[in-house]
Amino acid sequence: MTASEIQIHDKLFREYIPENALHDKVVELAGRINIDFAGKEVIFVGVLNGSFIFAADLFRRIKLKARITFIKLASYAGTTSSGEIRELIGWNEDLNGKSVIIIEDIVDTGVTLEHTVDNLIIRNVKEISIVTLLLKPEAYRKNIHIDYVGFEIPNDFVVGYGLDYDGEGRNLPAVYSLVP
Repeated sequence: MTASEIQIHDKLFREYIPENALHDKVVELAGRINIDFAGKEVIFVGVLNGSFIFAADLFRRIKLKARITFIKLASYAGTTSSGEIRELIGWNEDLNGKSVIIIEDIVDTGVTLEHTVDNLIIRNVKEISIVTLLLKPEAYRKNIHIDYVGFEIPNDFVVGYGLDYDGEGRNLPAVYSLVP
């Protein structure tokens, strides 16, 4: 194991996106959102648990009239997605007629994103935009446009910066990829 590798449970991970690159990307994404939504009131909806660090870092750089709320969805067991969405914490904001930006940590198949968008549509929001730190184009199976993408990554399992492996690794300041 090298200095850029870590072990979590039974798996070895190698640093993939360093902390400074994550910081720079968050600043860039927030800047674009601030320009695109200038003069609008926005509600950010973070998808827990994975997005909490990205959401906090991003939201602190937002210069708009904005609020943030969170929903908690689960679809992962270990290193694979079950394909089934469980809603653990639901919707508690009145979103009718509002501009909403969904904050995702990672979009792979798009099943969780589709579930979230569908829930916003039935709440009669004015507009929906999506920001994700990570996108796996090889795995993405939906036709939902993602407005702001931090990094496109291969279809590898990653941890750190809010993402976990069986509950561990969220506190890592960088993103690490599973070593095959």
